[in-house]
Amino acid sequence: MSPNEWVQEFPAAITVCDKNGIILELNNRAQETFAADGGTELIGTNVLDCHPEPARSTLQSMLASGKKNVYTIQKAGVRKLIYQAPWYRDGVYAGFAELSLPIPESMLHFDRDVKTG
Repeated sequence: MSPNEWVQEFPAAITVCDKNGIILELNNRAQETFAADGGTELIGTNVLDCHPEPARSTLQSMLASGKKNVYTIQKAGVRKLIYQAPWYRDGVYAGFAELSLPIPESMLHFDRDVKTG
């Protein structure tokens, strides 16, 4: 298996851009998610062009500051956790990766801080 092969069929959309917002990679799920917007043709374009306000300004701020952004949404009846975080190359800020993870309406939560027994 190549080093990043597992990413392609991972059951969440993964989008990676450089520090200027240029889309570098889309896994299979991201290509499907953004098919109506161009799918793989989005690679090499700017992620800012894909977002209206206020999301565009939020992304600009994230790209400039390198701070992560985490939230949930519901779209087409599917709840998702959106996790946008900086990635680094040799310790230097290189851009952002976004994971869009489908989440069920209800799910278990385990508090690992609580001591049992």
